[in-house]
Amino acid sequence: MQQEQGMTAIPDWLHTLSLIWVCLGFVCAVVVALDEFRRPQKMWIMNIVWPATALYGTFLTLWAYFQYGTLGTKRAAMEAQQKGEDPPNMRFTPFPVMVGKGASHCGAGCTLGDIIAEWSAFLLPAIAVWFGYHSLFQEKIFAIWIFDYIIAWLIGVAFQYFTIKPMRNLSPGQGLLQAMKADTASITSWQVGMYGWMAIAHFAIFKHLWGVKLEVNSWEFWFMMQIAMHCGFLTAYPVNWLLVRKGVKEKM
Repeated sequence: MQQEQGMTAIPDWLHTLSLIWVCLGFVCAVVVALDEFRRPQKMWIMNIVWPATALYGTFLTLWAYFQYGTLGTKRAAMEAQQKGEDPPNMRFTPFPVMVGKGASHCGAGCTLGDIIAEWSAFLLPAIAVWFGYHSLFQEKIFAIWIFDYIIAWLIGVAFQYFTIKPMRNLSPGQGLLQAMKADTASITSWQVGMYGWMAIAHFAIFKHLWGVKLEVNSWEFWFMMQIAMHCGFLTAYPVNWLLVRKGVKEKM
């Protein structure tokens, strides 16, 4: 059993599983990135989205990438253009998968935002104080979640900007406005699922069941975050379905 701060131990099986699954996420992300280096995506931002998604999606992301993601390469788009056809990612990707790609696009911003925010708050504890720890919240996690959301929103809007602006041929100002419109609801719905699971992990499982803190510098934290990202996908998917159906977000 893994001991933490002289308290009840985290089960060895969970520690081992966490280590393996987090490392597996890195391996899957590297596999995707290496393939993108050989066959870059037409939409350059997807070269970031796919590996970021693989960090938590592991084998499921690998399947989605090689089944549908590779339809969006520069080479595939050029060959289709020469034949006078629509790009293969638009012809052969089912609408439910397009919605999933849209949700994952937002989720990639959340993933990178959470990594940046969580480690920043861990290395600089004053950040939690700046966002209300002690003054507004007795639990540090709630203050950090505010910081998480802001960073994730900024990155998500940036990702959406580089998707919508070129696809709609918008001015920078129009592109930013449409990106904010498209991604705010998506990111918020994603964070609802993600925060919901992390609350269960922090308070019900680790604190109540095992009597330990779920710390950022542990394999268990990032394994829980991988699960949280799947929960975020589930809560964001129906919102993205509506956004894509109404044309607020682009089909991908």
